[in-house]
Amino acid sequence: MSINPDYSTTTRDTSTDDTVTFKRSHFYIALVPVMFVCGLAAGYLFWGPTNNDSVLERDTRIADKVEPTEAKVGVGEVQRFDIGSIDDPCAGPQNAPITIIEFSDFQCAYCAKFVDTTLVPLLETYPDEIRFCYRDFPLDNIHPEARSAAEAAQCAFEQNKFWEFHNGIFWNQTTLSDDLYIDLASNINLDVEQFEKCYSSGRFRGRVNEDFSVARD
Repeated sequence: MSINPDYSTTTRDTSTDDTVTFKRSHFYIALVPVMFVCGLAAGYLFWGPTNNDSVLERDTRIADKVEPTEAKVGVGEVQRFDIGSIDDPCAGPQNAPITIIEFSDFQCAYCAKFVDTTLVPLLETYPDEIRFCYRDFPLDNIHPEARSAAEAAQCAFEQNKFWEFHNGIFWNQTTLSDDLYIDLASNINLDVEQFEKCYSSGRFRGRVNEDFSVARD
């Protein structure tokens, strides 16, 4: 997988703005039909087909009869979420009108797919409009290597190489290990000795736990 996104910001952001803001009403307009379709799919997976007529077929016929409507969102309305202070790796200009904060898991296959198929094209298409920040949400019960990968990535961030390390982890997701992290550190020209000391000390364990708690709560 060869991809080389142009991340304009790789250093720690000391901004105290703790707000995620979506100002475009079209986002909400698009969200309504998407959520409706997702609801139909979830219902089918949960209840399964009946003997004579599947739930999905029935609800699809109902959906076909529903007239499309636009969600009414007043221009200028802003919805705010308190997620604590932001000191995270961010890509994009600090004054971008839209800030997206992702809580992600380095061992999650869909998260890796998101990077390749969505994140990079998004930042390339809207380089001045979007600021994207990464926070950790390791699901230990199903992804045993996710937390160690998150701590290693924070150590790379300490040397301002988070995004290079981030990409390396996702593109080698099936071989996550301490040896891989050391190899990545060397390949992206980190001070390997400094990286190893940071990683082995568990310096960012509390930081990863903090991100996880914010996402969970």
